Amino acid sequence: MKTLILITLVTVSIGAQAQSIVGRWQLSEQKTCFQASVASEAKESETEKELSSAMGSSSAAGVARVMTLNEKGGGEEGVMMAGKKKASSKETFKYQLSGSEFQILDKKSGLVTSRWVIDEITETSLKMHDAVRDCETKTYLKVK
Repeated sequence: MKTLILITLVTVSIGAQAQSIVGRWQLSEQKTCFQASVASEAKESETEKELSSAMGSSSAAGVARVMTLNEKGGGEEGVMMAGKKKASSKETFKYQLSGSEFQILDKKSGLVTSRWVIDEITETSLKMHDAVRDCETKTYLKVK
């Protein structure tokens, strides 16, 4: 019985880690530390409401921020406009995974420029927070 439980736990553990970060991800939600602190307070002043909406995510109607990651450690992030086949304002980068940390590297020097901790990864979503400022979060949805 103990052997069966151990085998089940190992299988579940391997299955949970098998989710790949490789693919195309669309940013669905992004929160800054300011937005997180305002959301945690019960009452917002008019100024805070205005600032919060002004500092909201960069999404607009018909615009999507998309990040594409390949299996060789290369990545690209850009803005997709409605009716366009290619992303504009593309930024290419390299990335690496170190445990549950997603590190964005400078393409030329290989230095780590940004570090994100992966909170949850499933077949359809990716949630992570900034390794330095854990109040900054991003949620992505997998694009087919």
